[in-house]
Amino acid sequence: MRKPWACPDSVKPGQGISSIVRNALAELVDIVYPATCLVCKTRLKGKPAVDTVICMHCWKRINKNVPPFCSRCGRHLEKRALAKNICPRCIRSSLHFDRAFSACTYEGVAKELIHAFKYRGKQHLGLTLSRLMCQCIDEYTVPIDVIDAIVPVPLHNSRLREREFNQAYLLSRHIGERYKKEVINSVLIRHRPTPPQAELEEHRRLMNVKGSFSVTRNSGIQGKNILLIDDVLTTGATCSEAAHALKSSGAHIVFAMTLAH
Repeated sequence: MRKPWACPDSVKPGQGISSIVRNALAELVDIVYPATCLVCKTRLKGKPAVDTVICMHCWKRINKNVPPFCSRCGRHLEKRALAKNICPRCIRSSLHFDRAFSACTYEGVAKELIHAFKYRGKQHLGLTLSRLMCQCIDEYTVPIDVIDAIVPVPLHNSRLREREFNQAYLLSRHIGERYKKEVINSVLIRHRPTPPQAELEEHRRLMNVKGSFSVTRNSGIQGKNILLIDDVLTTGATCSEAAHALKSSGAHIVFAMTLAH
């Protein structure tokens, strides 16, 4: 007969009652709110998944940005542009960053995940999506070793209050942790609100963000090589203006990196 104070038979040596309660609650949560793939909605329990967020089948459906790359914007180069090593769009435009890199294309699964991240408050996706950027850095030898600091593209205060977080900062934080790089979140300021770039025609995007960034005093970026982080690169206007502000304040090299283009 078991004594009144004896632990249940299911308790393993060294396992406290609190851990039993936590495990039981976790099992209950899994029953009531089972983890499902954010894209295809299939249940993830017992299946290979990334961060218990997306199944491996959907993860593998993300269209990665593959070489050859444009030497300016980092987009995949079509055959007709290979000889010049630069895409037709960059030939026609003047960009202030030295080079850009993008991990994937803004379509399909990647687009759905980015929308959930930015517009549906799924902040935990910052870790999952930053994995794509780190894979790109490792696979295509993005010059992370020469980088002195990482700077996220900021939101205007009004947009930050509305969204409650800056997606570029969350991506930057995880990348900084991965490569042991300082993330400077307060050096770049977006001092006027602008309509979202996605809502504008291409020829209006540059004027939309022109002069909208400035750098704080005593920023400490003089002579430093900066990796500028944002979520999506379309025309490159936003990253270009941010890079212009950084270089005008003394930054040496400014590379831009985005999750998608």
